[in-house]
Amino acid sequence: MKIRILAPATSEEFESYYNLRWQVLREPWGQTKGSERDKEDEVSHHRMIIDETTGDAVAVGRLQINSKDEAQIRYMAVAEGYQGQGLGRNIVTTLEEIALDQRANRIILQARENAVQFYQSNGYEIMEKTHLLFGKIQHWMMQKELTTD
Repeated sequence: MKIRILAPATSEEFESYYNLRWQVLREPWGQTKGSERDKEDEVSHHRMIIDETTGDAVAVGRLQINSKDEAQIRYMAVAEGYQGQGLGRNIVTTLEEIALDQRANRIILQARENAVQFYQSNGYEIMEKTHLLFGKIQHWMMQKELTTD
């Protein structure tokens, strides 16, 4: 598989990007198209990995800047059949580099219960148990201090 990481720029790239967010993070819970978007999308940093064979988005993630010190990862998704291949790690690493470029010194995120171990393996620590999304999906606030090594 030949992959490429990029910032979606064209309408087709954004369509593929948002479609993967919806398919992985919303559709299984009966949520409508459009529920995978929010007002912060317009001012956030987006990254996606495409499978160059098919042209499809196979991993996506967003970084929003919350303050001069803090960034937040949101809407991380890896397509079924592509999980466990390091694509999520590639997205996280890229988003962390953007956060450092923006001078943030920490990243926070809300991890779904099934993603906590993934984030821990990427250096994030659990801060607290937080909300239940759709009344079913437990989330955990996690954080990572960024350093310029």
